[in-house]
Amino acid sequence: MSQSNGQVQIQQSSGQPHARILGIGSYRPSRVIPNAEIVERIDSSDEWIQQRSGIKQRRWASPEETVQMMSVAASRAALDHAGIDVRQIDLVIVATVTHLLQTPAVATAIAHELGTDQAAAFDISAACAGFCHGIALASDLVRGGSAGYALVIGVERLSDLTDVGDRGTAFIFADGAGAAVVGPSDTVGIGPVVWGSDGEQFDLIRQKEDWRDVVGTDQKPGSGVLPHLTMQGNPVFRWASFTMAKTAQQALDRAGVSIDDLDVFVPHQANMRIIDAMARSMKLPERVKIARDIAEQGNTSAASIPLALDRMIAEGTAKSGDIALLIAFGAGLAYAAQVVTVP
Repeated sequence: MSQSNGQVQIQQSSGQPHARILGIGSYRPSRVIPNAEIVERIDSSDEWIQQRSGIKQRRWASPEETVQMMSVAASRAALDHAGIDVRQIDLVIVATVTHLLQTPAVATAIAHELGTDQAAAFDISAACAGFCHGIALASDLVRGGSAGYALVIGVERLSDLTDVGDRGTAFIFADGAGAAVVGPSDTVGIGPVVWGSDGEQFDLIRQKEDWRDVVGTDQKPGSGVLPHLTMQGNPVFRWASFTMAKTAQQALDRAGVSIDDLDVFVPHQANMRIIDAMARSMKLPERVKIARDIAEQGNTSAASIPLALDRMIAEGTAKSGDIALLIAFGAGLAYAAQVVTVP
């Protein structure tokens, strides 16, 4: 505590000059659901699904593969990649919309299972944009001195909320988890975030039923009835394909990076047609590697970007030190984008 002119001066913690992603990890459920397993219920075909979305298969979690279990597995892989002991983690941020308890936050249970009980831990709900929101928060908190090392997790069990008879969404959603360790850096490793929302489009992607409509007073405990997700595909395609290209350019501009400096493009794995349309609108150079994890994984909402980036690193299409653009958008409509250095 210090005083100036008799006034108590509140001190501020000193942070780090820069932050970066130090490691990344993922968890993919073991159960693979090919299009052939879905088509009869929605009167469709494998060809139609691939043409509309680019998805060949998706992964759905077993009862044992909970939000917490998948998050812990992905986090341990990220910590191993970063070479960081879990006891160094003092912040855990979990981006999810499929933790079925309103409270407490699943982040606290994940932190406990990992062995970092003293860490600050909280959930954020920004749907598919949640992971990019988490990276932005972690970067600012590390640079501001509120955290030394942060763990950012994107995790979903969207199969719990999928209406398997809905022709517009039954083939889209999937499950999985991805995690990243964010820590101090001598150079800029995470650029300024460009984020926002367009509440006028609130109804384009949403939970169809209010919880009160699903959990009625006459429902028997344990009946397992859950609300479903609904999406207006064509308006979402038009909005994301063109609006997000502008957001991507803003993120590049704020980071002082040109489109020609990019090595890797990791958009939210919403739909292959959206990914291709964004790449065309942005005029991405052909040499830029584009994440296309959706073909094998499906749309995992907040988990899609870390899952996709981890696969690219494992396959060698993204290398340590590469300049990558992350961009995500989803229900709300909420969105976020930032330029990062690949760990």
